[in-house]
Amino acid sequence: MKKAPRREPDYALILVTFLLLGIGLIMVFSASYVIAEEGRGNPYHFLQRQALWIALGLIAMYLLSRINYRSLRRLSLVFLLFSFILLGLLFTGLGTDLGTEARRWLDLGVFTFQPAEFCKLSFVIFTAVFMSSRSIKMEDFWSSSFVPLILAGIAFLLVVIQPDFGSALILLGGTVVIILLAGLPFKQAAALALLSLPALAAIVIKKPYRLKRLLSFADPWADPSGDGYHIIQSLYALGPGHLFGVGLGRSRQKLYYLPFPHNDFIFAVIGEELGFVGATAVLLLFFVLVWRGIKIALTAPDTFGSLLAAGITTMLALQVLINIGMVTGSLPVTGINLPFISAGGSSVFFNLFSLGILLNISRHCHR
Repeated sequence: MKKAPRREPDYALILVTFLLLGIGLIMVFSASYVIAEEGRGNPYHFLQRQALWIALGLIAMYLLSRINYRSLRRLSLVFLLFSFILLGLLFTGLGTDLGTEARRWLDLGVFTFQPAEFCKLSFVIFTAVFMSSRSIKMEDFWSSSFVPLILAGIAFLLVVIQPDFGSALILLGGTVVIILLAGLPFKQAAALALLSLPALAAIVIKKPYRLKRLLSFADPWADPSGDGYHIIQSLYALGPGHLFGVGLGRSRQKLYYLPFPHNDFIFAVIGEELGFVGATAVLLLFFVLVWRGIKIALTAPDTFGSLLAAGITTMLALQVLINIGMVTGSLPVTGINLPFISAGGSSVFFNLFSLGILLNISRHCHR
């Protein structure tokens, strides 16, 4: 008998992940060492925290890459319930805003944790499990799409009132993409889109600052010291970068002009220090990551694996799209960081956790 061929994970996906993580560590240090030294007394503060979370995330990625992704079927409801509990705890004494006026983190003493990151992944897993069930019929909306959509709608509202509109959109976007790929009829999809528009408009109009952000994104110079400040400072960083940048570590905008230079707006620092070439290289790496994710989704051995891979890839792609759109002034400002590059423990940990699942699916793909 011939020995069964050994199935290896997608090495291209692993390589691009490590490249992004390496760039992220370098740029986190470059963007934060001044404010870390003055604010924390340690220029390596944010670098050390990021390196620790990356190490934990890589361990999780390795373990998940070795565990059969089909075992997640049994844990999907547990993950979903736990994510709702964590979101609920934000409205207790454990919730904190870390000085950002947004109650997005749980203060667990030793470290802080952002439940929305876990919630996004939980909904991708649950929706993939639910929509791959043989018992559902896509033509019957109430027995198929209604359950994941109503649960995602509840989670969406819980995340929006933190407020974290960007994460809420990614959560809902990942859920909707999985349902569409599962075969949602066009008439149902069109009806849902029309019904959701008034609800989204009401959410934006209810909070005046959200409407201001939408208007300032169109013309940030109308309020340069207010709602347009973030975008203007980001563009001031990107502009001087030209082709090859001003040089690594030599950004001026990170010196208390650009808000959150090591986090939400780290791509602006990349553009300033590494120029068009450096920024394009980062975009190409993300393009390869999304491409490998799509390929894994297309060659997965079953519907569950295909929908799960598509959901994870969509979640990562939306984060990249929203963050870079925000930094370049193409989209309104939201609190979404750049995957694998921005400083942020919860984000990098659960993104690597998600990649572990994607790598395990790749072990079972048709070659």
